[in-house]
Amino acid sequence: MTRPSWNPRSENARGENRRTVAVVTPYYPPNIGGVEQYSARVAAAVAATPDLRAVVLTTRLDGGRRTTVTTEDGVTVVRLGVWLRLSNTPLSPLWPLQLRRWLRRTGADVVHAHAPVPGLGDLAVAVAGDRPAVLTYHAGSMHKGEPGSGAADRLIRLYETRVLPRVFDRVRRLVAVSPVSLAAARPDALHISPGVDTDRFTPGEPPSRRRPTVVYVGRMDRSSAWKGTDVLVRAFALLAAEHPTARLRLVGDGDAVPGLRALAAELGVEDRLETPGALSGAALTDAVRTAAVLALPSLTEAESFGMALVEAMACGTPVVGSAVGGIPYVVDDGENGLLVPPGDPVALATACAGLLSDGVLADRMGAAGRRAAEQRYAWPALTARYVALFRELGAAGDADLPLSPAAPGSR
Repeated sequence: MTRPSWNPRSENARGENRRTVAVVTPYYPPNIGGVEQYSARVAAAVAATPDLRAVVLTTRLDGGRRTTVTTEDGVTVVRLGVWLRLSNTPLSPLWPLQLRRWLRRTGADVVHAHAPVPGLGDLAVAVAGDRPAVLTYHAGSMHKGEPGSGAADRLIRLYETRVLPRVFDRVRRLVAVSPVSLAAARPDALHISPGVDTDRFTPGEPPSRRRPTVVYVGRMDRSSAWKGTDVLVRAFALLAAEHPTARLRLVGDGDAVPGLRALAAELGVEDRLETPGALSGAALTDAVRTAAVLALPSLTEAESFGMALVEAMACGTPVVGSAVGGIPYVVDDGENGLLVPPGDPVALATACAGLLSDGVLADRMGAAGRRAAEQRYAWPALTARYVALFRELGAAGDADLPLSPAAPGSR
């Protein structure tokens, strides 16, 4: 087991007086996803603050059982071993002991856990001891509502009705990423939405001048069928005849990709479907910036926000999303994008085709999306709220932090 190369307690004894925030998240970059990017942004903001220090406690990407410690972008990242996975949930019977040990060893003063993937975040709150704990909850209900998911949904319901309320009660501050997050039900919950790097995700050519490409960015696992990617493939098949040069690009990976390709072949559009896998860095930015439309066809309230929508808006790319979960709080229908009923390929095809056909509409919505991204979702204003929160909780006396429901990102 690799040990950290620094000891916060001894550094504080030399007069640095820096408080340590332990960011605990089930997954972390280079794993791709909204929770991963959110927690990484918080960790980076803490690391850039002179009187704070960040350490990340997460899980190993490769499924190994031994703990590893690395320094990534100036942040110490402790990756705990994983013994098994249930659907998308990593688990290990050693975590309670390991979390206690690493919170002590890293000198954690504040614990910042991320959920809803059950396990690591919940346990971190349980073993935090007298350290103030913050929990950021990223989802509405996790119910799958799919054929064959009855047993999983019963377990999820048990977790959401019996376990989560106890976790919520133990934390000093609860943060909801959107108004449909289960955490939003607690009256004193802070609302801090995910954000976007508006210096990285920037507009390119106006949408009316781009190739007629409809893009989806996100997971494509069979366990994430609620993302509705099959509905998007069916919708694209409907608009394909009207737009013979249009293409569909599904960005991401997962065990559902072969099935989606098979569906496209069945519908006669496999030669117009691109599946480049998971993209990151400049490749991801370019995929979003050059798209004519970005679609998020989610089916349930498990989609509590929709990070891909905000990244597209920052690029001036018009968006189409399902009117479900947190998507309507991001997309102002008819202003910076279009909303359609979930699970309706005809409505989704009509909305995407309309943006491909009407360049004036597409350019207007793209420009409105960029303005919304700058005004509501730029990361610095959002992470500044976390820095203020951690300072307050880490200070002697722990005075209550005033809630700011009207602050950026708290729609």
